[in-house]
Formats: sequence, structure tokens, C-alpha cells
Amino acid sequence: MTNTSHDSETPAHGQQVITACAFIHHNFDGTTKLFMPKRAATKKFLPNVYELPGGHVDFGEDIVAALEREITEEFDMTIKVGDAFAAFTYLNDVKGSHSVEVVFFAQFVEAIEKVRLNPEDHSEYHWYSQAEFAGVVASAKTDDDPELQCIQKGFKLLAGEQPEF
Repeated sequence: MTNTSHDSETPAHGQQVITACAFIHHNFDGTTKLFMPKRAATKKFLPNVYELPGGHVDFGEDIVAALEREITEEFDMTIKVGDAFAAFTYLNDVKGSHSVEVVFFAQFVEAIEKVRLNPEDHSEYHWYSQAEFAGVVASAKTDDDPELQCIQKGFKLLAGEQPEF
């Protein structure tokens, strides 16, 4: 089996890439907040953009194992992965690929204060409640942005609401 690198910048013209992402949430005194890292300014694909953390699934790799690996590589943390609750697709013009992104609920196993950023991947991170997210991060995205829609759906599901279809 060949291990092919599928970072966001390695050329993959005409290929489909599977990406697993984590909706990492934590309860802060009764308020659910979402972990949102900011991509490093040196990234060619979406520099300085807040994102759901995760990464590419290598050929033959289990999707949950890939997500756990990516979180360990990027934040030196372990996660407990829950259910997948959303998926969307996009074209990566830098790679020349078509990505299928699957979003899972997750929580850090270790204390959240132990997050260590890999500076090649991310420059900072914040924890956002649904209201904070709508005012800060979502202002840079349009309402039809598929990642934004997944995040809104995640907050609704965690609150016990039925998301719109």
C-alpha cells in the first residue's frame, strides 16, 4: 500500500480526497463552546481562516483513526470521537482536487489547557459559543458556506433542536 500525502497543498489534480473533521465541543459553566483553530498565514489553501480541525484520510485508513491522528499531529491532543452528523463537498483549487468532508462530534480527552498548536498548521485557536461564533467567525463566511451550515447544525443538535433540512 502506498502512503500518499493529502495535505491541503499537495497536488492531487482530478482526484477525490476524503477529509474527516471534528466538531470539538466543551461545556463551559453550562455553555457549549466549539474549538476553532485558525489556519497558519503560511498556508496556500485558506490562510488565516478559522476551521473545523481535522485532515485527510490516507488510502486504506479508517476515517475515525485518521481524524484521531490528525488531531494528535496538529494539537498534541487525544479526542473521543462521536457520531458523524454532516458531510459536504468542495473543490480545492490549490490541490486541483474534489474533497468530501465528513464532520464528527468529538471532545478532547485531556484537559483543554494542554492544547499545543503545530505552528505549521495553525496560528491560534478560540472556543466559541453559538452566539459568539455567529458574531465573530461567521462574519467572514456567507450563509451558503457548507462548513458554516455544518457548524450551525452541530450546535442545534447538541442543544436538542431539530436542524432544518
